[in-house]
Amino acid sequence: MPKSTSLRVRLLQRLLVPLAAILAVSSIAAYYFSVEPAMDAFDHGLINNGVAVGDRIRMEGGQAFVDLPSVAQQVLRTDRFDRIYYLVLDARGERIDGEHDLPLPPPGQKPEDSVIVYDAEYGGEKIRAAALLVSCGGEICTVIVAETTIKRQRLVREILLWNVLPELVLALFALALVWLGVRRGLEPLAQLSEEIRSRSPRDLYPIDEGQAPEEARQLVRALNRLFGRVGEANLNQQRFLSNAAHQLRTPLAGLQAHTELALAQPVPDACRAELEQVHTATIRTARLANQLLALARAEPGGERPAERSATDLKRVVEDCTDEWVHRALEREIDLGFDIAPATVHGDALLLREALVNLLGNAVEYTPAGGNVTVRTGMRSAPFMEVEDSGPGIPPGERERVLERFYRLPGTSGTGSGLGLAIVREIAATHGAAVTVDDGAPNAQGGRGCRVSLNFAAAEAAK
Repeated sequence: MPKSTSLRVRLLQRLLVPLAAILAVSSIAAYYFSVEPAMDAFDHGLINNGVAVGDRIRMEGGQAFVDLPSVAQQVLRTDRFDRIYYLVLDARGERIDGEHDLPLPPPGQKPEDSVIVYDAEYGGEKIRAAALLVSCGGEICTVIVAETTIKRQRLVREILLWNVLPELVLALFALALVWLGVRRGLEPLAQLSEEIRSRSPRDLYPIDEGQAPEEARQLVRALNRLFGRVGEANLNQQRFLSNAAHQLRTPLAGLQAHTELALAQPVPDACRAELEQVHTATIRTARLANQLLALARAEPGGERPAERSATDLKRVVEDCTDEWVHRALEREIDLGFDIAPATVHGDALLLREALVNLLGNAVEYTPAGGNVTVRTGMRSAPFMEVEDSGPGIPPGERERVLERFYRLPGTSGTGSGLGLAIVREIAATHGAAVTVDDGAPNAQGGRGCRVSLNFAAAEAAK
C-alpha cells in the first residue's frame, strides 16, 4: 500500500503542478511570439539593404560594377550595435564588390522569392546574412548582406526581462495564492482535527456537524457513530464491572467472616496455615472487588451528578483519620496530617475513595519506621496529596503506574495495580491532574513518593 500523504500536499500537487505547467507554456509562448516578429523585422532590414545595393549595380563595357559612393557605403555600414558586411557577385560567381570571403548561402537551402536568409560565422563572430538574386545587364547577380547578431541577442535578453520576468512574477504570485487558498480552505479540517486531538479518551460526546465543512460532514457522522458505539461498549463494560463487584462483595464478606471465625477456634497448625492463606486471599479478592466497583463509579457515566456538591477536602481526610491511623500504627508507620480547608465541586464518596487508594499504597509500601503525610489546602488552586518515605517510583515509571493493572517490576505486596488508576479516573471526573513526584527521604538515602491531586481553579469556584 503506498505511503499516504496529507490532504494539503495532495491538493497542492494537483493544483500547483498543472498551474506551473500552464504558466511555463504561457511564458514560452510569450517569448516566441515576441522574438519571432522582431527577428523577422531584422531580416527584412537586411533584405532591404540587399535590395538597395542591388539597385546600384551598373554595366559598363560588358562589365558589372557597383555604383556605391563612399557616403552611401558609410550609411550602409553604420549601425549602433552591429558590424555590416556585403558582397556582390556576378553571374559567374566572381566578386564585383564587398568582402570577398563573406560566407555564401548553404548549398542545400532553397531560395524563397529569390531570397535566402541564413546563419553563419565570419571573423570569429556569428552573423545573420541575406542573399538576393538581382538582375544586372540581362544576367543574374547575387547580393549578400550580413550583420553580426549583437542587437538580436540584446533584444532576446530584453524580451526575457520584460516579457518572461513578469510571467515568472505572476506565476510565483499565483502559486502563493493557491498555497494560501489551500491552507485557508483546510482550516476547518485542521480545527476539527485539533478538537478531536484535544479530547480525552473519556470524552465521547458527538461532534457538532454544523461546525464542519460540507465535505467533512460524512466523516463527522461516521466519527459520531463510532463515538456512540465506543460509549455504549464502555457503558456495558462499566455495568459489568459494577454488577460483578456487587455480586462478589456479599459472598466474599461471608467467606471472610467464616475464615475469621474458623481461625478463632482451636484448629491444628496445618489447618490454621491453610485457613490463613484462604483468609488472606479472601481479603485481597474483596479489596479487588471494591476497587473494581470504585473504578466503575469513577468512569464516565458511573458518577452520580446529584452527589456532586461543594466538598471540603479537609473534611474528606478527617473522615478517614481514625481508620488509617490504626492501620499505620499496626505497621509502625508515623501517619501525619497537614490539612487546611480546600473546597472543590465534587463527589465526596469518590474523593474519599481516591484518598483511600493513595493511603493504601503509601501505608503498604512504606517500611516500618517510615512516615506518611496527608496534605490538603490551597496553592493556586485546591490540592490533596499523600507523601511517603517508601522506596519511591522511578521517573521513567511514573506515567505507567497510573495505568490499570500495572505494577512496578519486582514489587511485593498485595496490590492489584488498580489503586493509582482509580485515583486518575476520579481526578479526571473532577477536572484535576495527578502528578507523581519524589517524596520524603527514606532510610536508604533515597526519596519516597508524593502523589498529588491538583484541582482546577474553576472546580473550586463552582
